[in-house]
Amino acid sequence: MDNLMLNNKIYLEGKVLSELEFSHEMYGEGFYTFSMEVMRLSDSVDILNITVSERLIANMDLSIGKDIIVDGQLRSYNKFVDGSNKLILTVFARNIEPCIERSKNPNEIFLDGYICKEPVYRTTPFGREIADVLLAVNRAYNKSDYIPTIAWGRNSRFCQSLEVGDNIRVWGRLQSREYQKKVNDTEVIKKIAYEVSVSKMEKVQNDESEPIIEIDEQEVM
Repeated sequence: MDNLMLNNKIYLEGKVLSELEFSHEMYGEGFYTFSMEVMRLSDSVDILNITVSERLIANMDLSIGKDIIVDGQLRSYNKFVDGSNKLILTVFARNIEPCIERSKNPNEIFLDGYICKEPVYRTTPFGREIADVLLAVNRAYNKSDYIPTIAWGRNSRFCQSLEVGDNIRVWGRLQSREYQKKVNDTEVIKKIAYEVSVSKMEKVQNDESEPIIEIDEQEVM
């Protein structure tokens, strides 16, 4: 159980962006969700979903605009939306506290998981190399979180050598990305995708690792 707490860690600093909204109840414990605004180094922002237990925030001020620190794990679940299953990502908070002083890196995530879908390598119209990798990260009680990650540059080329079932570790940040989806010939809707932007990665081999590292890729989007 302890190891499963270490294979999925996220740290965020930012502002509360929305009111608490009741999500669900489990074993008599209520859970709430809210949006959090996290600055990037490039001064743009990511809008991220946070899920938190009522017991964790019993005497806490989480009003809009409050600066907070969130420690937790990135979780995924399927939700039936518009006639199909959709993968929803949320940060499950294990601790929330007021943010008194901002650090240099307000958005850090570490994942240790297994490739569960063949990586997709592609090149953007501007010639930038990208690889999409879906990671399965084990959780307690035989559950897994399925987390989309995106690698850049040399890391994306390295992903071409990875196969389904490979164990990899990634470091990076959680980002939100707006895109437009064409519904029909006349209608386009705006959607938001969430993914982990990888700044460093390594393949795990027999309890040893071969680091494949590329730093400072995360601020280009």
